[in-house]
Amino acid sequence: MRLLSKAVKLWAIAGMALVCAVILFLFGYVFYHGASTISWEFLSQPPRGAVLGEEGGIWPAIAGSLFFTGTAVVLGSIPAIASAMYVVFFCTSPAVRRCVRMVIQCISGIPSIVLGLFAYSLLVRDLQWGRCVLSSGVALGIMILPFIEVRAEKAFRELPAQMILSSYALGCTKTYTMAHIVLPATLGELVSGVILGGCYAMGATAPLIFTGAVAFAAVPTDLMQPAMALPMHLYLLVAQGTTSLDTAYGTAFVMMAIILISNLLVTLYARRRQRKWRA
Repeated sequence: MRLLSKAVKLWAIAGMALVCAVILFLFGYVFYHGASTISWEFLSQPPRGAVLGEEGGIWPAIAGSLFFTGTAVVLGSIPAIASAMYVVFFCTSPAVRRCVRMVIQCISGIPSIVLGLFAYSLLVRDLQWGRCVLSSGVALGIMILPFIEVRAEKAFRELPAQMILSSYALGCTKTYTMAHIVLPATLGELVSGVILGGCYAMGATAPLIFTGAVAFAAVPTDLMQPAMALPMHLYLLVAQGTTSLDTAYGTAFVMMAIILISNLLVTLYARRRQRKWRA
């Protein structure tokens, strides 16, 4: 048993080291090829020139990605957290609970390009919203809804049952308990799931191609305008061939850095919330 335990521990350490090495290699490789492109002008200026990426920067793509991601997070997280709360605290029928979970699992299995085609057919064409941030936000929101719901449900289920029962025993209503005990206690995990879902949406290219991302656009001022996006910009740069690869590597590194920083910040926030609530 001791030998088996040591072998499992060694295997786990080796796996973690391999994952860290792959991530460091990926970041280093992309940064090495795109370092010459990254500058303040690259981060703060719009693209210029006849060929995309030939001159200027990617600021509209950064701002557009934040618009797309923010819209998706709002549209996806509200029903996701509400569904998780209903399944855990309000649903009394096992059949309904299984039905909700089946729907969530089915949504999680839909390819992102199919969601983009659905949003294009319904929103862009039939409802005549046009290619805009809101159309893309709906598609991305549906895509990340299962991602957030599973993590929210897990956070609710890990909450000590004694805390909920004590609130009911004191005469507090279920609504009061949800608002003043459950949500504050799980806020760190909920925010973590929402931000991670937003990072997932930020890297999605397929829904954006059909619904709202364009090659050249200014920073949007409302949700009914199209916008540039980092994954779409990266796709177009790579499609142009070797002349734009340096800019493509720079764009890729900026997108990876945004996602990495978001992950680190949300991890620190979640741990701080846990320590604060337990204290």
